[in-house]
Amino acid sequence: MRQSKLFTKTRKEVPADEKAQNAKLLIRAGYIAKEMAGVYSYLPLGMKVIEKIKQVVREEMNTIDSQEILMTSLQRKELWEKTDRWDDSMVDVWFKSELKSGGEVGFGWSHEEPIGEMMKNYISSYKDMPISVYQFQTKLRNEVRAKSGVMRGREFLMKDMYSFCADERSHNEYYDSTKTAYMRVFQRLGIGDETFITFAAGGAFTKFSHEFQTICEAGEDFVYLNKEKRIAINEEVLDDEILKNLGVTREDLVKVGTAEVGNIFNFGQQKASELGLFFKNEKGEKTPVWIGSYGIGISRLMAVLVEKFSDERGIYWPVSVAPFHFHLIEIGKSDETHRFASELYNTLLERDLEVLFDDREKSAGEKFADADLIGIPHQIIVSDRGLSGGEVELKDRSTGKVSLVNEADIANLALKMVKNNEHV
Repeated sequence: MRQSKLFTKTRKEVPADEKAQNAKLLIRAGYIAKEMAGVYSYLPLGMKVIEKIKQVVREEMNTIDSQEILMTSLQRKELWEKTDRWDDSMVDVWFKSELKSGGEVGFGWSHEEPIGEMMKNYISSYKDMPISVYQFQTKLRNEVRAKSGVMRGREFLMKDMYSFCADERSHNEYYDSTKTAYMRVFQRLGIGDETFITFAAGGAFTKFSHEFQTICEAGEDFVYLNKEKRIAINEEVLDDEILKNLGVTREDLVKVGTAEVGNIFNFGQQKASELGLFFKNEKGEKTPVWIGSYGIGISRLMAVLVEKFSDERGIYWPVSVAPFHFHLIEIGKSDETHRFASELYNTLLERDLEVLFDDREKSAGEKFADADLIGIPHQIIVSDRGLSGGEVELKDRSTGKVSLVNEADIANLALKMVKNNEHV
């Protein structure tokens, strides 16, 4: 993409009421636009990052035999009343509205009830299971105080997955397979080593749950952590019984600030019993289904990545989710420099590489500042001075390392780097 065609522009200022570093940088770099407190629009660069995060998640959910669907955001009052989760005293984040034809609807903050109801059409026998489905969907939660930028909004993008099993053994096996798949997601996003499966409360879902907490100073949670044993406990459930069950003492643990990037809930047979989701087991007995619920915050992950991978100049995206592979920057006024940069851009596109080509009539300083703010992992700098010696510069945004590459070799090197997921 030619940067001269990109309608968004970088900014020096951010909304005065924006406190979170992730939102400040994403707004300044042109990834998002703030609509109101806790509500953001995603611009072309932001959409590219979101779609790449989704694709990583999609691939890993597919590896555990989950199938992608898309459900409606509109929620039936009567369905949620079956589980007592329509009541605002039980769930205090509902957005609700009156229908012109009469009656109330809610806007989805989660989907356990409707997916359970839908599965009545497809589950009648133990032979119909296991089933797992997932979706990427906008969730709406009426938070009293939206904070932490994109990390906690009133509207956000989520991957929610639901499993349906015929017995406790297969249910637990699938639940455990999800833990492994989630950790593969976070590893691919560059945060696996600092993300921990955490014992936590279940909130409006279950008594207890497992969270995936990433060490992050800007996070809203505190976790007691033993890195060596990879044991983590959310402070809200830390007590002597939990410590004993997990085989650790308080002295073994260190308190750290974290951001929750995923969570999974084991409903057992309770949710199915409430919803009337039953099947006939091998003995012909009417039995409630075993259900699990599994979430990953897609837009929240984007914010956490910015908090983890940024510096005083801007963002430096992990290669796996960056909006482009390369930022091609043309510096100079000679016809030769313009010709070479344009030809290199076309060559890289022909090799299916993703390139943002800064062909704007801006100063070198402005271009370099914008490139560092936007944070594409690799910068290819084509300048009058470099080409006079037959070379271009290749810069790694995260380390600042600059290498000189023969102009005839840069296209092949770029292709090799992307194939091998290499840095400069």
